[in-house]
Amino acid sequence: MTRPDRYRLRAPASGRESVVAIDGAPPDPRNDEVAYYDKVTGERLEIVGRLVPTANSPSNLPRSPENLRICPHCDELAGRDLSDCPYCGRRMPPLPSRP
Repeated sequence: MTRPDRYRLRAPASGRESVVAIDGAPPDPRNDEVAYYDKVTGERLEIVGRLVPTANSPSNLPRSPENLRICPHCDELAGRDLSDCPYCGRRMPPLPSRP
């Protein structure tokens, strides 16, 4: 059984964030039929990004080998979802798209 993908959602006006597990396709921002709303402010939440590990990952660990890459500047392991290396602080180049 696969687990649902997790997404980080953010309310644009207040900046409040939430992490939601979504089974199936994420809501389409152009379609008003399905949406997520903040319980406190009532604002519509927008999808900011998908969290690791993804639903098709064999591991529950956020930093399993398939979710890591090597920083080209300091050769340390960093998460695939990071733009800046947590060790040297330099910007890492974009990853090639996965098939």
